[in-house]
Amino acid sequence: MRLYTTTQEGHILTRLHHRLHWHGPGRDLTIDGWVSRLYDRLWAGWLLRGFYRRVAHEAGALVPPGGTVLDVGTGPGMFLVELAHRRGDLRITGVDLSSDMVTIAERNVRHAGQSDRVEVRLADVASLPFADASIDLVVATFSAHHWGAVAPAVGELTRVLRPGGELWIYDVRTLPDDVLAAAVAEALGDEPLQRRPPRGSRVPWPLYARWTATRPAVAAAATTDPGS
Repeated sequence: MRLYTTTQEGHILTRLHHRLHWHGPGRDLTIDGWVSRLYDRLWAGWLLRGFYRRVAHEAGALVPPGGTVLDVGTGPGMFLVELAHRRGDLRITGVDLSSDMVTIAERNVRHAGQSDRVEVRLADVASLPFADASIDLVVATFSAHHWGAVAPAVGELTRVLRPGGELWIYDVRTLPDDVLAAAVAEALGDEPLQRRPPRGSRVPWPLYARWTATRPAVAAAATTDPGS
């Protein structure tokens, strides 16, 4: 199931991209070949530079010392580089389903001098190579509309979250809340999915939004007095 339809996407470049690269129901959309190079140079490298800086600033203020951050659908790795510059103590990993994007992200991380603290891996959002409850913050920036199926993706993203960890999904404003909310409810029970406007945006009519969810913290076990 695609996350939303072509008529809801609206943007002519997005429609063209989906027509060229979408592989059918249940299969994730990848950015490969010349499109990946164009995305790196134009879209991520120029148009979204300020966006990635804002997200990295917010993430850097949230994650505890020595914490772990996972960037899903990392693309050219701009968020990885920006966050690594701000928080040298974090363990940061980016994953992408496109081998071309992984290669580009590795190059960008290396050129930024962050190879020793940032890892980029080829992985599917619906089958992440990470242990349960091992990540403090999971971020997905403009990759949710590429997922072939929502529930398996959200299930994996929440599986790797530590108790109290947060999931941030940034995507186009027209993304339907009900699909994501149902997937989060299935994965986290009654934990609500919150939709918030982007912070620091200078665009009067926001083109994107942020959805957040928190994995409930484990309640402290009740202690009993052995002598009672």
